[in-house]
Amino acid sequence: MRVLVAIVLAFISTAALADNTVEQAQGDRTPSATDVISGLYSFSRFQQGLLETADLKGNTEVRNLAALRAEEAAKRDKSLKQIQEAIGVEPRASKTTSVSAGLVEPENSDGPTYVKSFYAAQIPEYESAISLLERYLKAPDNGALAAFAREQLPTLRTQLKDAAQTMADK
Repeated sequence: MRVLVAIVLAFISTAALADNTVEQAQGDRTPSATDVISGLYSFSRFQQGLLETADLKGNTEVRNLAALRAEEAAKRDKSLKQIQEAIGVEPRASKTTSVSAGLVEPENSDGPTYVKSFYAAQIPEYESAISLLERYLKAPDNGALAAFAREQLPTLRTQLKDAAQTMADK
């Protein structure tokens, strides 16, 4: 029963985390380049935070995946920084919640429960980032950022699908 409660709490807290991490535009408003850049930087911070949490609590599989995602986030940020500098926008500071707040604490979980919460925490973050890019591509205000968004979407969708499938398998 404690495991079930922990999983439910992890889902609830990750939903709130997704609202803070990848900033979402109000309603159906198409996000600007600044919104997209800020949101993607927030998403990268989330992924890098997963590495810190996984290093403390995760098994080898989780630590390796977190390291891979953090490396991908760093590469994405490097490309994004070039676009940001070329178009001259400054990302907005965003409120982010600690990644560990969305993951089950070790004293409240066994190995499989933590692993499942690790994957569950990623799903709303990926969905938010994908939604942000899809909304931006409806009416992009910068060609380079639009091309970057089109390049990132298939990767993010695949990673979302992988996280959901792995969570279901655990």
